[in-house]
Amino acid sequence: MEVHLNNPDLRAKLDQWVAETGRLADELVEDAMAGYFDELAQIRGMLDSRYDDLKSDKVKPIDGEAFFDSLGEEELLRQRSLG
Repeated sequence: MEVHLNNPDLRAKLDQWVAETGRLADELVEDAMAGYFDELAQIRGMLDSRYDDLKSDKVKPIDGEAFFDSLGEEELLRQRSLG
């Protein structure tokens, strides 16, 4: 596989990983892509499940604005500092 990276920062990161691990760039890119696709499939599955729950009325959506308005300013600041 040929790897063409136009982003110099990304290329530098790849080169650094090659140097640190002793693995070929092709191997690292293949591993990264495999992990990306696995994660993408997992996220899509979760989103599809959540969408199905909403469509079947298994769960009810909440209004984001109303939720944050229901929090006091102190509570909102506390939540932000924890996240």
